[in-house]
Amino acid sequence: MRYTDLDMELLRAFVTVVDAGGFTAAGARLGRTQAAVSIRIKRLEDLLERQVFDRSSRAPLLTRDGELLLSYARQILKLNDETVQRFIEPDSEGEVRLGVAEYFVPQHLPVVLSRFTQAYPRVHIEVKVGLNENLSALLQQGLLDMVICRRDDPRQGGRVVRRERLRWAATHDFRADAASALPVCSLPPPCIFRSRGLAALDSIGRSWRVIYTSESVMGVIAAAQAGLGAAILPESAMTGGLRPLTVEEGFPDLGEIELAIFGEERAERKRLFSTLVRFIEESLRPLDAPRLVG
Repeated sequence: MRYTDLDMELLRAFVTVVDAGGFTAAGARLGRTQAAVSIRIKRLEDLLERQVFDRSSRAPLLTRDGELLLSYARQILKLNDETVQRFIEPDSEGEVRLGVAEYFVPQHLPVVLSRFTQAYPRVHIEVKVGLNENLSALLQQGLLDMVICRRDDPRQGGRVVRRERLRWAATHDFRADAASALPVCSLPPPCIFRSRGLAALDSIGRSWRVIYTSESVMGVIAAAQAGLGAAILPESAMTGGLRPLTVEEGFPDLGEIELAIFGEERAERKRLFSTLVRFIEESLRPLDAPRLVG
């Protein structure tokens, strides 16, 4: 049986085009021209004897073969990168006290951190999950080394690692009578989710009443899943049993939120911190799903 070896450079170009949303943007990330990226994709298609992108569209739409390849390519690159990092950074060791906002991709982050500890067994991560204001205070007090939480103002500093939509969420059978006050499940003040959502309702003249308040995002999610009312949640916190409520249903748009990393610039731990940050960023990038050609 004759085996064909896949070229990591070609696979990385392919995944980068998908993640960046285009050949030009991918070239900027890879330090290559748009033409050079296109050549790599063509070489990959010739190697596999399959077309991975639909060339009839202006945007890089995946074919079904491309969608299948993307799943394999991510796994191959992940294993390759973890292997290389494990050997070229054998001295990555120490302890990181990491604060994480409860709503930061709750379904995915535990898996990411588990994989990190497997790749870097000499790095001990102590994770504290909490609300924005509490985590920021602990960072300022020196009780945490690094925090991943919401950034409301660029003047706060930090580096943005993810942007996502803020959504109204409720059960699939939830129905809100426009003539009645909207029941809302929320975190307590001064939560920006709460203030942004209630201000948006006020702006369209929609009456509301907060019927359930929890100190925990998971508590808010549980209340919404029980059908008590509508919750205001980041997109990544939308879990089973909940659906987004739309503008067409009378729910105002809530815009985006920024999630940022604070504390990574501390010089004495910079290498260790940057290793963890890079790992988290690379692991979360696939959450932005590509479009598929039928």
